[in-house]
Amino acid sequence: MKLLSTRAHGIMDYLVGALLIAAPFIFDFDRGGAETWVPMVVGAVIILQALMTNFEVGMFRVMSMRMHLTMDYLIGIFLAASPWLFNFSDYVYLPHLVVGIMIVLEAMMTRVTPEHGAATHNPLGRGMHHGHSH
Repeated sequence: MKLLSTRAHGIMDYLVGALLIAAPFIFDFDRGGAETWVPMVVGAVIILQALMTNFEVGMFRVMSMRMHLTMDYLIGIFLAASPWLFNFSDYVYLPHLVVGIMIVLEAMMTRVTPEHGAATHNPLGRGMHHGHSH
């Protein structure tokens, strides 16, 4: 079910991105290896992607919402798998796994069409044919 608006998704992206950047220090698993830099890089990518997405809370609006959600699936799967991909699962894995799964679920629950996009076209096509005589 598409419960989340694109606006809510965007706000969550900024919060999740900031949380991921801070997570190694908040949850005290910063050893300076992949366990630390993977969530920090993923957090930065999430924030940059939100800034570049064509939705209510985007600044540059060059990326479509569909592309954003596709990227979210890849980012979430990468983050969830990272403890095993980079061999730090013996040290820490739960934050990476949980947030990765959350990112995938969030993408699954988000509507593709931003509200600001709905007002920019006229679904009935009225007023589209000015100056045409029949």
